[in-house]
Amino acid sequence: MDEQVAVRARGISKCFGEVVALDGIELEVAAGQIHGLVGPNGAGKTTLLGLLLSLAVADSGTLEILGTPVGRALAAPDGVAGFVDGPGLYPSLTARQNLAALAALRGKAPTAGIDDVLDQVGLTDVADDRIRGFSLGMRQRLGLAAALLTKPRLLVLDEPSNGLDPAGKKHVYGVLTRLAADGTAVVLSSHRMDDVEALCSEVTILSTGRVAFSGPLTKLATETRELDYRLTTSDAEAARRIAGETEGVRVVDDGVREDAELLVVSAPVLAMDELVKALVYGGIAVRELAPVVSPLEAAFLALTEQQETNR
Repeated sequence: MDEQVAVRARGISKCFGEVVALDGIELEVAAGQIHGLVGPNGAGKTTLLGLLLSLAVADSGTLEILGTPVGRALAAPDGVAGFVDGPGLYPSLTARQNLAALAALRGKAPTAGIDDVLDQVGLTDVADDRIRGFSLGMRQRLGLAAALLTKPRLLVLDEPSNGLDPAGKKHVYGVLTRLAADGTAVVLSSHRMDDVEALCSEVTILSTGRVAFSGPLTKLATETRELDYRLTTSDAEAARRIAGETEGVRVVDDGVREDAELLVVSAPVLAMDELVKALVYGGIAVRELAPVVSPLEAAFLALTEQQETNR
């Protein structure tokens, strides 16, 4: 297996009785990449994360992690860490004691790297507090610290920003970004599209156990048929006229009630490219151009609506 590929899944399927959780999943995650996993509830995200952590085994297909083929044994290859459905912690112990206990279970010196990982996730000040009083976000950060103790080459996280305040999110973002820069592959599942867009270079969208899309976020934007865009220019009336004359562009709302300079237009990416060219050619300054809903969120909402329709 290519050493630059941390995860390679081919035709992975998993059933629980009559329920098909995963159906022919194809996934490839490069070393040093933060890869997002999104999809509606019941799409198969948690099952796939469980396979990557060797909490379950696939019924069919092949899975290679860090160059090691994963067989029927429930044992993760060395270098894999993370959590699904929240970290497993001991409420009666302090943060430091939790990490020491986990280090001992893994056969490492009880204090190896503990202060360092607590500092990385911003929990140094509460290191000696019992975690029964920790907030959800603090528990998430402690779970991340526990994973960091192993110096993983593949980190698998389920909703890592769940319950985080802005300061906690900043710590987690920084940790994950530095890990990826050092060559660690990160696979994270999240319902927060802003987290995925801020952190991930590539994303896999699951729907009813199948891959609906996998690739760079820029490719998702190109493949999205049509999006609504906020457009602010130096001349809203002229921009409205040009937008109406540009093939593939539809003016949704001229924004006159809220902002005389704002237009909301709907168009595919290529049509928006033509509109911007026409505006610049016409001497109109483009001051703001942004999707009302991001391509990732639009795809997520479309899949969610499709699932509701099919029920």
